[in-house]
Amino acid sequence: MRPHIRNTRRTRYVPSVRHCRTALVAALASVLIAPVPAVSAAAASPRIPTGAATRRLPADTPGEYRQTGTPGHRAHSDDPTDSVTCHAPHAPGLAARLSHDIRAALSSRDGTVSVAVHDDLGLTCELASRRQYDSASVAKVLIMEGLLRRAEERGRKLTGWETTNVRPMIVSSDNDAAWRLWTALGHTYLNGFLARVRTRATVLGPGGYWGLTRTTADDQMRLLDVLTNTRSFLRTRAYGLKLLSEVRSDQRWGVPAGMPPGLKAHVKNGWLPRSTHGWRVHSVGAFTGEGRAYRIVVLSHDNPTKAYGVRTIERIAQAVHRGLGQGRVLGRDLTPPAAISEEPDGSAPYDPLPGWDAPEPDATP
Repeated sequence: MRPHIRNTRRTRYVPSVRHCRTALVAALASVLIAPVPAVSAAAASPRIPTGAATRRLPADTPGEYRQTGTPGHRAHSDDPTDSVTCHAPHAPGLAARLSHDIRAALSSRDGTVSVAVHDDLGLTCELASRRQYDSASVAKVLIMEGLLRRAEERGRKLTGWETTNVRPMIVSSDNDAAWRLWTALGHTYLNGFLARVRTRATVLGPGGYWGLTRTTADDQMRLLDVLTNTRSFLRTRAYGLKLLSEVRSDQRWGVPAGMPPGLKAHVKNGWLPRSTHGWRVHSVGAFTGEGRAYRIVVLSHDNPTKAYGVRTIERIAQAVHRGLGQGRVLGRDLTPPAAISEEPDGSAPYDPLPGWDAPEPDATP
């Protein structure tokens, strides 16, 4: 059941003209300074549980961002836990180059970033892959997989109602559809599904706040593996991949940047500003074709703007695609800044949620 806040304010009639004028001025002032919920142009029909407030952040520069009181810092630091490590028993030279190229892609970037890369030949790359983030709209991959699995367990195909909701949830990031499916599946079932996937640190958002699900790059990689592993327990994984391959064009920024020709991108992104940690900008994707498959996950927050986070992710993606594509000409370049809307995805409230964000348990300080 969605949270509901009841309005208990009472209005008292005062006959004094002076008092009426004072009350009118105060009422107008309260309206003018109150946060205005932002309606996402990039996510169809956003739905936030009743009583939650969203707010659009200005498209300020990194320097201006740090002056507002939210500390910015380098995406790559001297902290050993923030070092890029790639391993490939079959190609140690490739692993070394990828480690170097990902570090180079992050060398001049501010923000907090986690990366996970796996390919079907055994290559892995990690950067702070167990750091938790608000998931924003990437939680919709979990919801989709849970829905497909539940239908399999019941020995049936998706119902018409389920199909009507799961497609827009993925293809156009429809939040109304996500909320309906989240509610229909419930926390008990979704927690059981996460246990089946063997995630380690994903915590479902409270109540109807699916966008506040906390997750890690490592767990997002496990969820992508459910869709790409030929031995996956999810028999209808091909349908899930198909939906991710049909995400509308203005939501296909991020990890597809630099993808070599001949591959197909299956992608889902999240883009959400909040009062702490600035913009969450995430991109998860699987790439298939030419007899191979690999997956890239980049999660980030502390971004000054959405566009800044998108550029960081796409620089990492270019480095990965270049390495795994053996230097082939890039098939998809960086997304032009003019094509990146600064509207949030509408998946969670801007302000802290009492009992959840205050304080943030196990979240990045």
